[in-house]
Amino acid sequence: MIGILSTVLIQSSSSTTSIIVSLVGAGSVSVQAGIYMVMGANIGTSVTNTIVAMGHMGDGDELERAFAGATVHDMFNFLSVGVLFPLEIITHYLYWLSLAIVGGGDDARAGQGEKWEGPLKKIVGPLTKSIIVPSKTVPTDIAKGGSCDDFYPVTCVDNIIDYKHCADSKTEGASVGLISCDKKAGCPAFFQNGATQRDDQISGAVCFILGLAILIVCLIGLVTILQKMLMGTSTRIIYKATNLNGYLAILVGAGLTILVQSSSITTSALTPFVGLGAIRLEQMLPLTLGANIGTTVTGLLASLVSTGTNALQVAVCHLFFNITGIIIWYPIPFMRKFPLNAARQLGKATRVWRGFPIVYIIVVFGIVPLIFLGLSSLFTQDSKGFTVLGIFVTIILALLIGLFVYRWYRGGLKESIRESFVARERKSNTMKSLPEDMDYLKSEVARLRDHTGLPEESPDVEKGTSDSE
Repeated sequence: MIGILSTVLIQSSSSTTSIIVSLVGAGSVSVQAGIYMVMGANIGTSVTNTIVAMGHMGDGDELERAFAGATVHDMFNFLSVGVLFPLEIITHYLYWLSLAIVGGGDDARAGQGEKWEGPLKKIVGPLTKSIIVPSKTVPTDIAKGGSCDDFYPVTCVDNIIDYKHCADSKTEGASVGLISCDKKAGCPAFFQNGATQRDDQISGAVCFILGLAILIVCLIGLVTILQKMLMGTSTRIIYKATNLNGYLAILVGAGLTILVQSSSITTSALTPFVGLGAIRLEQMLPLTLGANIGTTVTGLLASLVSTGTNALQVAVCHLFFNITGIIIWYPIPFMRKFPLNAARQLGKATRVWRGFPIVYIIVVFGIVPLIFLGLSSLFTQDSKGFTVLGIFVTIILALLIGLFVYRWYRGGLKESIRESFVARERKSNTMKSLPEDMDYLKSEVARLRDHTGLPEESPDVEKGTSDSE
């Protein structure tokens, strides 16, 4: 659940995995916990392209295709976790397989290496670093039991605002909080000498809102440009160009993701093409699977700068988790139907109600993870009372889920919800078309009056009175 929520918040499984690998390498998180976290990160990364699919809400056909193309990533990740999560709990096969590959011993060096940035980050990096640079030491120290208060107030030696005097760990007396300075780019615009924790939190909130606004603007621009470009012949050309062998498409998806260092970018860029009909859903699946493989490279690179084998072990677990999922759900054509048909059903749900994607994102990537995170926290408290409460809540939750499943299939809940969504969509469409319908009716009444020679009604008649009265 932590892996899901973290990835949803920062919109990047690559970043989440790198953080997890770093924490495991630092000894703050165990290898077993790191394995489960990267499973959650795999699920959380699919929220970005699901949001991108909402850019097609203006067209019912495009929305259905785009939402199906986006959620095929979700369904593959959910199905893989559904099978491999209990298998890992019972057998620890990922742990033992990765341990056999990397070799045992926490004191063995995994090697030292350079971090590699994809071309997209090299282009965007200088601009983002001039705005804000998040401090990487803060979350690591907090995970080890530290506090944000330990980093404040921000102190630059001799009041000189640059990397050497503010953020260099070798400079005595220098201290930065949540916002740091970059060795090459210097201190960003939101860096403030003497800042308090609240100052940095406000700056972070402002950057989050700005980033969200930019994301929405870019999403609208992306969909609009693609709609203009992919008309007629160009759509058929892309359709044929992406009609690759499935296994070759997996390699293409992995290669693209390695280049841009983000599976979210790869799948989000492909989702509008599915919505516009340039890529079939059957072809989107292997491209998505390749993106899942490509995103593991970031974790592998991050593990190379850690001492010991734990970090590398978690990164290898991430790779083999995705490979095992592909082996289960892709080579056998019959097994492919499970993620594909589930995604199609979700796409069809948008036909019933266009607001369904919003509810889906909030429930699946927000409410459900928070409920299970809160439930699991009851069992981790050093109190029998919380444990008993957790057992009680778990039983109630299991009964509610069982009741829901029963009513969904046998109690008519599915039909009633569908009817409710249909009624809501019909009401929404009626309200949208009401002004045009009224204008049309008025014009038809006026035409009929001219044709029949009927006199126009006087204001008194409209009020329910006649001239004789």
